[in-house]
Amino acid sequence: MKSLFIGITFLVINTMSSCGKKSTSPSPAPNPNPNPVPFWDPNAMRGVWVTTTASTALDSRNNIKQMISNCKTAGINHVFIVVYNNGRTIFPSTVMQNLNGIRQLERFAGRDPLQECIEEGKAVGIKVHAWFEYGFAASFSANGGSIVAAKPDWAAKDINGRLVVKNGFDWLNGLHPEVQQFMIDLFKEVVSKYEVDGVQGDDRLPAMPPTGGYDPYTVNLYKSENGGAEPPPASNDAGWLRWRANKLNLFLKRLRTEVKTLKPSIQFTMSPSPHPFGYNEYLQDWPTWVDSAWVDAVIPQIYRYNITDYDNSLNQQRGFYRNPAVPFYPGVLVKSGSTIQSDALMSQFIQSNRNRGYKGEVFFFYEGLKDKLTWYQGLYPFIK
Repeated sequence: MKSLFIGITFLVINTMSSCGKKSTSPSPAPNPNPNPVPFWDPNAMRGVWVTTTASTALDSRNNIKQMISNCKTAGINHVFIVVYNNGRTIFPSTVMQNLNGIRQLERFAGRDPLQECIEEGKAVGIKVHAWFEYGFAASFSANGGSIVAAKPDWAAKDINGRLVVKNGFDWLNGLHPEVQQFMIDLFKEVVSKYEVDGVQGDDRLPAMPPTGGYDPYTVNLYKSENGGAEPPPASNDAGWLRWRANKLNLFLKRLRTEVKTLKPSIQFTMSPSPHPFGYNEYLQDWPTWVDSAWVDAVIPQIYRYNITDYDNSLNQQRGFYRNPAVPFYPGVLVKSGSTIQSDALMSQFIQSNRNRGYKGEVFFFYEGLKDKLTWYQGLYPFIK
């Protein structure tokens, strides 16, 4: 009885004492996995494009160091550095000096940002690709710029003899042999001078708007191969589209051959517009490139602003992808102008990729990655 009384007394006192204390939250359970392992395939491409437009990432060695560091933090293992746009190269170029007298993009005079990117990338195990952004576009809203001024015959011409301009870009004739040789020389200059891991063309290489092809050289070539017939006046005529796309396909095959002859191990990738839009609007035929194994990877630009449109485009591209020996990596839009995708939408994009068996992707562009490092560190690695 005494022991019961003592027990009850202790319980009452202890209960009263507890009621008098301020309640506290229970301690969190220990994290059973404090260092989670990323789910991604270590061999898959996780890339980002680095631009000179709307970015200062390449404007100093310190900026490049920070860019590479941020990419490493974000889990990026491939960076695609713009080396050519708007009639300029970021590196000192003999090819450009001989063409238009402009050896290098003026803001980089006295430096070689491409070499700096290579050195910083190699130091942390990130592969560096040279991205020829403008491809067969000569300039932006500059009437062809310095290239067309130096080589008027290189201009793409419409049926009225005017320079081809589409979405502000002024176009070269990608079917002209001198234009093709210029681009091959530019690629080979980079591959021979720099220890780049890859080279890349995009939605402007190889490409040309279908309103082009009415210049004297192309007209005469078409006539010589078609019994003297003039090119169809309708720029979207199916046979006329096919004839020009085939010429660009042959250029791509030759470009690959010449680059691989210099450096067989280099990655030769293309990031075209989605098919068939890219074919109808820019004569880009990426399904043939992949079917023929002329590229080491294809990265269609699935740039969308909601998951429904993204899934629809991804499914469409999947239908044209027939050669699994060539990796397919979606191009994912992170930022455009002042628009930056939400964390939730980014996770949906990557989940869609993984659900379809795509183990990697390339992001446009670095400034968006820089703005979303928390997502890249905390969520991106664990989406499976």
